[in-house]
Amino acid sequence: MGMIIFLLIVIFIIYSLWRVFEKASQPGWACLIPFYNVYILLKIGNKPGWWLILLFIPLVNLVISILMSIGIAKAFGKGEGFGLGLAFLGFIFFPILAFGDAEYKALDNN
Repeated sequence: MGMIIFLLIVIFIIYSLWRVFEKASQPGWACLIPFYNVYILLKIGNKPGWWLILLFIPLVNLVISILMSIGIAKAFGKGEGFGLGLAFLGFIFFPILAFGDAEYKALDNN
């Protein structure tokens, strides 16, 4: 029974990411491809694609993940607090972003 609940939660989170990608005019299936999904999240958050390399460096990856999450939040018209929620509690905040009324607004690169 526990495995079924876990599987349902994972499917819900994947569907939430799919919806966030589509809201940002990106292909939804991209959330399923390792590394490419992070590259697309960087694009959504208006961060340079080469930051993907920085995610392989211990401790630096924490900072980059937080900055990427804040960028995603800002791109959807949310604040830094919501971005921190995406970084640390993504399983709660990505569904809020996916099913809420937030709209993607492309920003200039930082």
